[in-house]
Amino acid sequence: MMERIAIVWLRRDLRTHDHPALSAAAASCDRVVPLFVLDQRLLDGRFASGPRTAFMLGCLKELDAQFKALGGALCLRSGAPEEVVPRLAEELGAAEVYWTSDVSPFARERDRQVTEKLKLIGVDAVPSPGNFCADVSVPRTKNGKPFSVFTPFWKAERELPRRPVLGQPESVRLPDGIDCGELPAHEQLDQLLAQPFCKPGEQEARAALDDWIDGPVDAYADNHDNLSGGTSDLSAWLRWGCISARETEQRAQDRGGDGAAAFVRQLAWRDFYAHVLLMFPDNLQLEYQQKFRSLEWSDDEEGFAAWCEGQTGYPLVDAGMRQLAASGWMHNRARMVVGSFLTKDLHIDWRRGEQWFERVLLDAEPSQNNGNWQWIASTGVDPAPYFRRIFNPILQQERFDPAGEYVRHWVPELADVPDKRLAEPWKMSDEEQQQAGCVIGRDYPAPIVDHASERRVTMDRYRAVSPPKD
Repeated sequence: MMERIAIVWLRRDLRTHDHPALSAAAASCDRVVPLFVLDQRLLDGRFASGPRTAFMLGCLKELDAQFKALGGALCLRSGAPEEVVPRLAEELGAAEVYWTSDVSPFARERDRQVTEKLKLIGVDAVPSPGNFCADVSVPRTKNGKPFSVFTPFWKAERELPRRPVLGQPESVRLPDGIDCGELPAHEQLDQLLAQPFCKPGEQEARAALDDWIDGPVDAYADNHDNLSGGTSDLSAWLRWGCISARETEQRAQDRGGDGAAAFVRQLAWRDFYAHVLLMFPDNLQLEYQQKFRSLEWSDDEEGFAAWCEGQTGYPLVDAGMRQLAASGWMHNRARMVVGSFLTKDLHIDWRRGEQWFERVLLDAEPSQNNGNWQWIASTGVDPAPYFRRIFNPILQQERFDPAGEYVRHWVPELADVPDKRLAEPWKMSDEEQQQAGCVIGRDYPAPIVDHASERRVTMDRYRAVSPPKD
């Protein structure tokens, strides 16, 4: 009797635990080929990122070790998946190809083409859930429309049934004689980032999840906005699927308490933005709110460069941008502040910020990054008026980094600036500057814009395309 063979085509689900596609393949077939396809359209395309590619390759190396411990190995191929996957399926005589569904327009079109080509050779395509807490294609308003506001989405989604959290398969056995290929040579993450935020791979991810659930999550509701700490720090592993969102949600719910509940709600934002991109794919290029598509954006290249380099003269903005450049990650509160500064103080197109984040962030994924940038630019699905999202970087620093721990770490020029001057170091007297060893304009830049003035400009710009209703 011939053995039944399945391919599990991995994408951003780089784990062996709680993996519906992998578990289904292992249960239904005698031999399972875990496959990852290196697609240059993604590696070198619109959202190319050296640090994120290095992180991904590190995850793949660790995943290969996991599969070898289960009796198999990770198989690698290069090319367009719509060509590579059907060809390998035909070579192996595979009965089925499993994968985890995704929401981006690119992924959906790619998967459609793979499905069609598999059908032509008599191979079943078996898409499975696995990237999100629930099926983000299901929630609808009472009128049967997709959601465009988070809170009603959250109320609907939390009532949806959840799949059970799955364990790791007992074994993953390859067909005899298969050439699994080799991981390409690449720069290590610490060669690309001065202080990489986290290490790649499922083992690191699961250890971090254990640590988070075992205690710190209890304080999440109170501490998540504190710039010096308080977040889960799991985002890069969730983005690459080294841990599943569903297992993360379940473990937090099992923990219970206000902190865990607030954390579960934050996970739902990830599902919400996936739902939004699935339902409104044009958001990747255009403002969701059509009235803001006529906004005129600034071509301030000097301002953009200062923002990218963390040299704006606003300590919290600069700390966030330097954290990003050094670590490949940024605290969520800082992301909101730097995003507001780019779009509302410098009046630069949110798409440029989105692209910069995609270039550096280890956790950047299209739905999240796009949703968050349109949120802070006030052009996206959330209906809050634009004037509520003009963040004052001075007040934000005073509120969420009151001791200056975050700013002083990432902007060491300001290490000896007195607390009362740290949010506005340009207000130091000459004597204070000398005592702090930080002369404004020499050791640290003066503000490149005046926030109060630019806030008025922003109000005028947005009001011009969205006049107040009578």
